[in-house]
Amino acid sequence: MRTALSYRPGWLASDLAAGAALSAALIPAGMAYAEAAGLPAVTGLYASVVPMLVYAVFGPSRVLIVGPDSSLAPMIAAAVLPLAGGTPERAVALAGVLAVLIGLFLLAGRLFRLGFITGLLSRPIRVGYLNGIALAVIVSQAPRLFGLATPSGSLAESAVATVRAVAAGAANPVALAFGGGSLALIVLCRVLPWRLPGVLIAVAASTGTAAALALGSALPMVGALPRGLPSPALGAAVPGDVLALLAPAAGIALIAFADTSALSKSLAARRGTPLDGNQELGALGLANLASGVLGGFPVCGSSSRTPVALDAGARTPLSGVAAAALVVLFMLAAPGVTAYLPASTLAAVVIVAAASLVDLRSLLRLARMSRTETLLLVAAFLGVAFIGVLQGIVVAIVLSLAVFVRRAWDPYRTELAEVEDVPGYHDLGRHPEARRVPGLVIARFDAPLFFANGAVFAEHIRSLVEQAPGPVRWVVVAAEPITDLDTTALDELVDLDDELARRGISLVFAEMKGPIKDRLIRFGVSARFGPDHFFPTVSNAVRTYRKTFDAG
Repeated sequence: MRTALSYRPGWLASDLAAGAALSAALIPAGMAYAEAAGLPAVTGLYASVVPMLVYAVFGPSRVLIVGPDSSLAPMIAAAVLPLAGGTPERAVALAGVLAVLIGLFLLAGRLFRLGFITGLLSRPIRVGYLNGIALAVIVSQAPRLFGLATPSGSLAESAVATVRAVAAGAANPVALAFGGGSLALIVLCRVLPWRLPGVLIAVAASTGTAAALALGSALPMVGALPRGLPSPALGAAVPGDVLALLAPAAGIALIAFADTSALSKSLAARRGTPLDGNQELGALGLANLASGVLGGFPVCGSSSRTPVALDAGARTPLSGVAAAALVVLFMLAAPGVTAYLPASTLAAVVIVAAASLVDLRSLLRLARMSRTETLLLVAAFLGVAFIGVLQGIVVAIVLSLAVFVRRAWDPYRTELAEVEDVPGYHDLGRHPEARRVPGLVIARFDAPLFFANGAVFAEHIRSLVEQAPGPVRWVVVAAEPITDLDTTALDELVDLDDELARRGISLVFAEMKGPIKDRLIRFGVSARFGPDHFFPTVSNAVRTYRKTFDAG
């Protein structure tokens, strides 16, 4: 509504031109991603039109294009095809149910303001799963490129079966010529200095050549599309399918929102406009819900077609509306054009799109910077490529959470001391020349205190007391890095305080955050740790100690 009220007449020509350019990319890409998901090509057009119209009304981004994407296609296939039993009508219905469930999950996330959940997908995991998906998509489309039937089985089994079939001479040379030629043409258009729509040129050239040479029986074709508008197609689904698709829907919803959010944030940053992540959740949820109800499948923000709209001069969501209108016009006026579109050409379109997901630069950068994050990336890649798309992502997220817990369980911890002519108190491990205050231990523990590391914290304090050069009177905890405290860690803290008290040592805290003090009060230990146990700064605590014991 805000965009409509502020719309300028001078934007109309740019939006309409961008819509025309975008429709030329949407038609072949939508059909190609539908084929990659194991669905009829026309569902890709439904999934292009309906979500784009919904997002234009409810989406927070002015130019983001929502629709089918190569990163979601293998996940949709993994969730839907095993339940479909080889029946196209049932596969379409299951894909619709999957999109509806994803929409409901995203809307629930909007209701409960769960936009932060995408933080579970760290950059190493995202790079790893995108590289794994790229490999899975390329292997799945290779048989189509050679004019072969798609083999069943795992990624490795599919790859071996394809290689054996090609080695045995089973490849269709005509299909390979069209697929290989389309692949070369798309890549050539990308490397040339001129901006050429390689996908559109390849599709048009292949279709025109196949029609002119009457090759309808010589190689697999996409076939003519059914004439008509998107309509409900959930009739072949049964109630049990909902339960079977719940877990895949939750995983795909997380991935779809993570990809859309990252793209939307980058566009907002480029334009200097604010972005409401929870509104993004809701808009994407409505787009998926509408897509599922009206014959489509799950969608997300498209990183390949959004730049097309931007490059063509898109200013507002009207560019998406114009593109959707042109796609609908194509479905109504010329659905028979695809009767001579070779399936190997669409396979080439998908392979090029999947290849763009490969990110070797990030892999090499992470390998130089962090061994742990590199292992996470490799785990996500291997899991997605060889265990399964959805299972691999779950494994990667679990490993990421395990690394987080491992770091919180064993954080950096040290003792602080004075450095001559340098204000404050500093890490004794990094400044061996620093001087301890006699009778005083200043400890720092760089993590929240919770059930997994409470004992580690207590042992750190004990170790510093034992290693002190003389009798200890006070232990000051530099508590600024401690951002949380649970009951298990509190019990460890109370036991430590009792142990130190028996030895005549006081346990006090400096720079502890207000919410942690509030939690101590709520946990009922405020009498033990009274106001005299807390100091605003480490320096203040040391001054009080020196004044109390005349140590300086």
